[in-house]
Amino acid sequence: MKMFITLLVSAGLGYFLGSLNFSIIVVRMMTGRDIRDMGSKNAGLTNTLRCAGKSCAFITLIGDLLKGVIAVALARGFCHLMNTGLMPGNDTHYIGYIAGFFAIIGHVFPIYYGFKGGKGVLVGAASFLAVDYKVFIALLAIFVVMLALSKYVSLSSIISTAYCPIATFMMSLIVDNYSFGRSLLYMVLSVPMAAMVIWMHRSNIQRLVAGNENKFSFNSI
Repeated sequence: MKMFITLLVSAGLGYFLGSLNFSIIVVRMMTGRDIRDMGSKNAGLTNTLRCAGKSCAFITLIGDLLKGVIAVALARGFCHLMNTGLMPGNDTHYIGYIAGFFAIIGHVFPIYYGFKGGKGVLVGAASFLAVDYKVFIALLAIFVVMLALSKYVSLSSIISTAYCPIATFMMSLIVDNYSFGRSLLYMVLSVPMAAMVIWMHRSNIQRLVAGNENKFSFNSI
């Protein structure tokens, strides 16, 4: 029963915090417009940067990162309080993946904005920053290298996200020295998070295949 309550509360924390889309909030407050009616119509950082400028994009970046971190931190704190962590040591690591996944769900389908949100890259990255900073650093490195080589934000996001389960397993098994079973569990828990982010990029994948996806350039900022 305690485990069920822990999972339910963690999922709720992730979803309702994730539903706070800072791209929508910030652009509306600073410009009076709806980011979902601008540019690519995606309520995310890249579209905010292109259509609303650096100030809006920076605040969006901070807000969307913080909500992922806070969701995971609160869920792990509640899990520890309920004493429902994995043994030995009441390890609350696993619950971060649950909160992170539902934070992505909230960002993609926000209850506050008619279930129309962004693609979940930032909140997913923030969740991994809170769950396992080593995985976050590895995925960030892959993203930066791919962006430098391809100039496509979407392609870089997709590829780095696809590596997420592998990085999770390797970091848990080799760096953290967890057992094979626990490392496999963490990898499995990371798969829905990665799958959701990639699925939300399906329109970008179509444009990449067609050769008409927009490239990123610092000169256009």
